[in-house]
Amino acid sequence: MLNRASKPFVKLVERYLPDPYIFVLLLTLITFAFAVVIQNQSPLTTIQQWGGGFWGLLTFSMQMLLVLVTGFMLACTPLVKTLLERLASVAKSPGSAIVLVTLVSLIASWINWGFGLVVGALFAKALARKVTVDYRLLVASAYSGFIVWHGGLAGSVPLTIATPGHFSEAQIGVVSTSETIFSGFNLLLLAIMFVIIPLVNRLMLPPESESIIVDSAKLQDDALPSPTNERPADKLENSKVLGLLVGFAGLAYLTNYFVSGGGLNLNIVNTLFLFLAIILHGTPRNVLHSLQQAVQGGSGIVIQFPFYAGIMAVMVQSGLAQTMSEWLISFASAESLPVWSFISAGIVNIFVPSGGGQWAVQAPVILPAAAELGAEVSRVAMAVAWGDAWTNLIQPFWALPVLAIAGLKAKDIMGFCLVQLIVSGVIISMVLRFV
Repeated sequence: MLNRASKPFVKLVERYLPDPYIFVLLLTLITFAFAVVIQNQSPLTTIQQWGGGFWGLLTFSMQMLLVLVTGFMLACTPLVKTLLERLASVAKSPGSAIVLVTLVSLIASWINWGFGLVVGALFAKALARKVTVDYRLLVASAYSGFIVWHGGLAGSVPLTIATPGHFSEAQIGVVSTSETIFSGFNLLLLAIMFVIIPLVNRLMLPPESESIIVDSAKLQDDALPSPTNERPADKLENSKVLGLLVGFAGLAYLTNYFVSGGGLNLNIVNTLFLFLAIILHGTPRNVLHSLQQAVQGGSGIVIQFPFYAGIMAVMVQSGLAQTMSEWLISFASAESLPVWSFISAGIVNIFVPSGGGQWAVQAPVILPAAAELGAEVSRVAMAVAWGDAWTNLIQPFWALPVLAIAGLKAKDIMGFCLVQLIVSGVIISMVLRFV
């Protein structure tokens, strides 16, 4: 049934969804129009806000790029690729391949979003080399596991409010992850997603006559360069000792950091992935080869994130983000506020595709509303987190790493993701409202 239901969405998206770069240009113009019409900003003021914020997320952009690059480098290590290849052998049919890639992506995304995106895409390619299956749905299934990241171990919102000194501490104090990531309702949501997301993907599987199959020969990964020892420098580039010494030095730093009470953040995650990749690749030559492959998928982040920074600046400085959120929660109650927070976060995420950035935008609106209505702060905060993750299903920006690795375009997978958006949106809203 879902296969037939998904067809119109797939055709609609294939026909009308532009490239993510076009999408960000259109969003920029739409944001301009909303700021002028709704917030009564002058065109010049709006452009100044946009231009002033255009380069405001350079540090974060580099962190995001490194999450992709280091995650890719780690996922491309011989150990991880061997594990993925062996796991891919478990799939014996198109249906089992769809379910398996979804589950692996869900688990990896729960651990860390960057790792999940890269592992999911690489595993999809490994499965496509072994099983004849619709490649569009296979990659869409790999991306759909991304929906759980903000309820997982690297969730920006729960980790932010669990950090002493966070910007909302005066209002809500420090909220332990036992009340957010490891709360009963969040664990229930995760459990449901681990069942429903693979099931929905399986039910969308088209018959073989309608499937888009990719020649497995085109999905082969680039072979590692053959080591040479023609120059003295070659011995250094092929030296395992050099890489291992530096790699274990990095792990020693991280061990001391965690023993001293340090917590997870983007820099620490990138450091961990980088030094694990250095160790597991063995030689500097192999590290550099994986780096060359990894940076090819980062072009979208490099060119698009400044535009999103500009959009975010207009949304915040013009008051548009607050207006949108305030309108949605103006008719809320203590019981329904998490649901409306979830929906508003999903809408704002289309314009501000950054979990941390979105919390900075919505917290000043959501938290006073929660205090006034007597709503549970931890639930409202996680509702914003899930809203951010929810509409990532149709936000082409975060699909860029997956698409780059898989060799597809956003229009190839977003029709399937739109079906997941509808199904998961209903489920998340129900849990936030009634559990």
